[in-house]
Amino acid sequence: MSTASTSNSPGKWVVLPHYAFAAVAFLVLSILLLFSTDAFSGHYFHPKLLTLTHVAVLGWATMIIFGALYQLLPVVLDCKLYSEKLAVYTFILLGTGTILLAYSFWYFQLGWSMHAAACALVISFVLFNINVIQTARKAPKWTIEADFIVTSAIWLLVTGIVGLLMAVNFTLPFLPLDHVHYLKLHAHIGMAGWFLLLIIGVGAKLIPMFLLAHPEDTRKLSWAYNLINAGLVLFILDHMVLHTKLLPLYGGLVVVGVLLFLLYLRDAKNTMQRKDIDLGMQQTFVALVLLLLPLALLFVVSTDLGLPQRLLSSIYLVYGISVFLGFVSALILGQTFKTLPFIVWMHAYENHVGRYKTPLPKDMYSHKLLRWQNIFYLVGFVVFVAGVLLREQQVILAGAISFSITAILYTANVFQMLLHKAHNLKPLTYGKANA
Repeated sequence: MSTASTSNSPGKWVVLPHYAFAAVAFLVLSILLLFSTDAFSGHYFHPKLLTLTHVAVLGWATMIIFGALYQLLPVVLDCKLYSEKLAVYTFILLGTGTILLAYSFWYFQLGWSMHAAACALVISFVLFNINVIQTARKAPKWTIEADFIVTSAIWLLVTGIVGLLMAVNFTLPFLPLDHVHYLKLHAHIGMAGWFLLLIIGVGAKLIPMFLLAHPEDTRKLSWAYNLINAGLVLFILDHMVLHTKLLPLYGGLVVVGVLLFLLYLRDAKNTMQRKDIDLGMQQTFVALVLLLLPLALLFVVSTDLGLPQRLLSSIYLVYGISVFLGFVSALILGQTFKTLPFIVWMHAYENHVGRYKTPLPKDMYSHKLLRWQNIFYLVGFVVFVAGVLLREQQVILAGAISFSITAILYTANVFQMLLHKAHNLKPLTYGKANA
């Protein structure tokens, strides 16, 4: 990350609370998994599963993405964040909405608490959109990465509005079709529109940067952007109006878009100057491999293959798990240790550079904890998915235990960085004074 970009960085109290909240949310998610093994043997529209999904999506993934974006937008767009105050308000509303929504789903309270949660979340998404769009407008040069990021923010707002309508519909029914119909819409807009576009937009900038690669041809990214958005728009239109059997075609557009992004990263990797790949980037590549699972399952869940309903229900669960506990979580677990160490280091040592001996960003966290975190995560994911497919609660529990250990190691490492303070700095000496 260039020193030029650090001057555009927001204050640490804008960024760091997001990482703290997300780490605690991931820990809470893993604990809730331990008490939800029975929920994975039935339909995905289950109070416990809805709780787990929204804690993972909002408290864990979206929260840390917001925080990282406030730091990274100035890097990607080469301009200052539009409003730090808006970012703080967004954090408060997102955190409050997430907690209220998790409580509402866990105890299946469909009244005021769920309505208040949905309203708080939609307002936070509105504020986030204002911040992102206004920041992008200040960018000296509009890039394809900006297209991805701004469009993903808009899709996030659409996802939130659909969720708000569903929350109201629980107590004041007005939607013409059943909840499961709108749940599929809500989920796919969030997965493809928010997470996928955002991750591609930021990843296309950061992953080559971390690899010291400089790909200049962005045509693959442009095609990826067009195909993913086209597939999503056609899916929404078909799901709400047309009701054809072309869902696999729309899914295919999204899959081709993702594959083009992966080819772009392959091109970057072929030109990288960095020879050693650290643990954070290793986990990032694991996430990209795990992305292939939901891409394959997308065709299964969108095509009538005549599978038994019991098996189909398990596949739907694995499909969601492979997105949120698979690809998205694996990516966060890796990229946290590429972004947060620099953020902490910058705020702690930027004013001491050149005058005192300072540690490197990679010295901000425990590599041993990170290595064991990555191992327990991968074991937990494989075991958990196997348990869901086999409908074996003991296997699911074993996977949940491994996830809990992952969360403990991750949270310990994150808070070690968040609580880091500069101390006992030794002045640099440039030769003898009488030389």
